Amino acid sequence: MIPAPAALSALEISGLSHRFGRVQALREVSFSIPQGAFCALLGVNGAGKTTLVSLITRLYNSNSGEIGVAGHDLRRNPRQALSKLGVVFQSRALDADLTLEQNLSYHAALHGIAPAKARLRIGEVLELVDLSGKRKARVATLSGGQQRRAEIARALLHRPQLLLLDEATAGLDLRARGDLLALVRHLIAEEGVSTLWATHIFEELQPADRAILLHRGAVLADATCAEIAGDRTLEQAFLAMTGATAA
Repeated sequence: MIPAPAALSALEISGLSHRFGRVQALREVSFSIPQGAFCALLGVNGAGKTTLVSLITRLYNSNSGEIGVAGHDLRRNPRQALSKLGVVFQSRALDADLTLEQNLSYHAALHGIAPAKARLRIGEVLELVDLSGKRKARVATLSGGQQRRAEIARALLHRPQLLLLDEATAGLDLRARGDLLALVRHLIAEEGVSTLWATHIFEELQPADRAILLHRGAVLADATCAEIAGDRTLEQAFLAMTGATAA
């Protein structure tokens, strides 16, 4: 069963499996993320990361298993569970032709935030992501890194307890990737929001970061990057565990 909120889990995955026709996308995936924690979901393309994200966000229902967000069972209480979740998808969710403020006002309305409160909250989240000076700017005029930070601002509007980011650094250069990760770590420290960071880029993670290694839909390891790597690099350890070879 999904634990009650007193268990202090921002996300609880138990025995999650999913198949697309004959293709088994996820196999008995189980893990939990405590409140205020950073956790990486690490795997190469096709490992099942996006499928897992899609199930957590209820784009479709899992074949079996349970998902809990901040103590709310996603299948039994989807409205309550999703209200605790903020998502940054790999594909962009902002209208490039509208201003940043117009975009955020629209998403605030979707969350049922009253206009007066929305204006205040928009100011707060833009300050959090260092975009206060871009409030009236059209999204199309923002850099790739700024657009990603704007996506995070959108995801934070309704004060979620869990922030889920799926390949959030896709298409960004090395500096912008580093800046985005630093921002997410700052949000954890300052806002107490838990984070599931789905990525295929080994270099984005630090030795102390917890990583859930996903391969062919199954969890291969769930430990700190240092523990997984041992005396090797994280990528070398992954290649050894999967029997793959470096490109």
